[in-house]
Amino acid sequence: MSGQQTIFSTDETKELRRLYRTLRHSLAEAVPYNDFFRVRTAISEAMAGCEMPRDRFGRHPLLHAMATTEELCHGVSPDRSMAVAVMLYNLVKLDLMPQRQLQEEWGDDISRLVDGLRKVAGLYSRQASVQSDNFRKLLLTFAEDIRVIIIMLVDRLVLMRAINHHPSEKLVSEVAMEANYLYAPLAHRLGLYRIKSELEDLSLKYTDREKYTEIARKLNETKAKRDSYIADFIRPVKERLEAEGLKFDIKGRTKSIYSIWNKMKKQHNDVEEIYDLFAIRVILDVPLEREKSACWLTYSLVTDMYTPNPKRLKDWLSIPKTNGYESLHITVSGPENKWVEVQIRTRRMDEIAEKGLAAHWKYKGIKAENSLDAWMANVRDILEAAETGPMDLMKNLRMDVYDKEVFAFTPKGDLYRLPLGATLLDFAFNIHTGLGSKCTGGKVNGKNQKLNYKLQSGDTVEIFTSQSQMPKRDWLNYVVTSKARNRIRVALKEMDKRSSELGREMLQRRFKNRKLELDEGMLSRTVRKMGYKTVTDFYSAIADDSLDINQVVDTYVSLDIKARADESARVSAAEYVMQPVADDDGRPNDSDILVIGNDIKGINYRLSKCCNPIFGDDVFGFVSSEGVIKIHRSDCPNAANIRRKYPYRLIRTRWSGKLGSQFGATLRVVGHDDIGIVTNITSIINKEKQVTLRNISIDSHDGLFQGFVVVGVNDTSTLDALIRKLKTVKGVKDVSR
Repeated sequence: MSGQQTIFSTDETKELRRLYRTLRHSLAEAVPYNDFFRVRTAISEAMAGCEMPRDRFGRHPLLHAMATTEELCHGVSPDRSMAVAVMLYNLVKLDLMPQRQLQEEWGDDISRLVDGLRKVAGLYSRQASVQSDNFRKLLLTFAEDIRVIIIMLVDRLVLMRAINHHPSEKLVSEVAMEANYLYAPLAHRLGLYRIKSELEDLSLKYTDREKYTEIARKLNETKAKRDSYIADFIRPVKERLEAEGLKFDIKGRTKSIYSIWNKMKKQHNDVEEIYDLFAIRVILDVPLEREKSACWLTYSLVTDMYTPNPKRLKDWLSIPKTNGYESLHITVSGPENKWVEVQIRTRRMDEIAEKGLAAHWKYKGIKAENSLDAWMANVRDILEAAETGPMDLMKNLRMDVYDKEVFAFTPKGDLYRLPLGATLLDFAFNIHTGLGSKCTGGKVNGKNQKLNYKLQSGDTVEIFTSQSQMPKRDWLNYVVTSKARNRIRVALKEMDKRSSELGREMLQRRFKNRKLELDEGMLSRTVRKMGYKTVTDFYSAIADDSLDINQVVDTYVSLDIKARADESARVSAAEYVMQPVADDDGRPNDSDILVIGNDIKGINYRLSKCCNPIFGDDVFGFVSSEGVIKIHRSDCPNAANIRRKYPYRLIRTRWSGKLGSQFGATLRVVGHDDIGIVTNITSIINKEKQVTLRNISIDSHDGLFQGFVVVGVNDTSTLDALIRKLKTVKGVKDVSR
């Protein structure tokens, strides 16, 4: 490396030599000296006669890589592959060493890490907003190996430290916001709390230097003094807990500047008014059945020594948070009258607090889904507990958290998440329904592609449209998102509706020209005769000329003539002459009333499905075009329309007076969605001897439910009695037929 000193400043040369000596010692265990010498030789040969371009902050990439490797040694203990990959990455990135050569000389593991770093770095060239949850997910997808994410976090920390005095405030602010939004949360999820805390502090420093300096100045005690204060606070507490025979860990800390700033924002207070600048955590080792009693005992011991602030008591033991968090928080006045927060919890509670739902699922016996938090918790366990070196265990730990999704960019850098297998057409509909409906194809990564092209993560997609394009039925064969599928179906239905209306108008005009009256009943028979399942399909076929309208008219006329001939050969229901019938008491009744019931023979009638009349209902008869008498309730929703349009087809009707088989009746039940309400309803129905439960369907929403109950009853009196009993059920608001 000495032959390349001319490209470095004097300070950079000194720093490079220091880093070289430090790394040679720090990496002695992870990277054999022979490998370290090979790395040095590869860098020297690649740089011979070539000056590496500096980054946008003016930093030399080699110096940055060495500093990143040093921080990895300090904070993560990297394996051989991580250290070598970081030091050689810039050679591959700048095409000073081909990827194939790297793989041949250093193996697949190092090659995969470098490739992951290159892919992640390439994301920033897309001009995408990093303040997007989709960007974070795509970042994890492209990384493929968790070690790539760890390297990125350390790399960003090293960069943040180096740009303190950079002249471009705008550039520094952008990097600081990225660190706070993207990298600090990832470090937190991985359990890399020191990195997370420093990233947050530096981010605040660069985005609001005045506030950062103010808080730092007001924290007028040195770290050593604060540590001494915490030790003085803990000492008597520790003695009392040991005297009670409790097994525990106790530790204290001073909150970071970023945490204090967050508290100031939330509480709208100054630094001096923040309660918990100092925080103590007591973690008890006790069996599950003694957890609460041990926590409250500790609370009693602490508050005996230090005066508590009752307004600041937070009891999450009695009622845990919805995410499973359990702990007892108290704020007491410690030495020098300074407020100190004390958190009391058990080992189980602490694990749930640190690892969130992943640990909560484990203790509840619930299998965790393949979620990011659960997966990250597993990684954190490896980082904290591995005996053989955490990075050795991570070689085969792949980033498959989002392997069921793809992430694609628009030309402007907007990032969209779609399910695996999504096509270019899915992408278009995901952006906007109008864009999808007019889509004719697109360009993916600069190459023209068809609508059914399956997207891959990182693709940049440009959509082509045409005003003449319309959704097609075969589009449903290759879209995978519900949004695209639903929008296509809606568009097709609208097109079918318009086509159907056009076909209906065409048929009506043709009938009018032929001076024919269009009867809906005869038309339905014509539709079935011509092989169509729905009237909509029938009219659409007329509109698109796949069905000859003259053939339709001829078929209609033919069926009409045949129906008239059949009617003349028999007495129709409309011509039926009622015979005097006897009432139930045996006396003759000469009124012209149709009597119906199971004991009545020779009359072709049916109970109408629109209102389902049952024995005892006030009813009337209606002669349909097929010659069948349909029985409707007098309060049927269709009754008014029937009486207005077809008064000449109505027949006065009554029941025979003799009970027949059960009738079906549908009841609508509305009420509060209380536990056991459905059981209470069905229990009442089952206890009724003359009632049969045939079907029940319940739909609940926002604490209310609506149900439809189909029962079999003999008459209206039985049904009315059942309705009255159902209305007495607790939680039922209304029962109607």
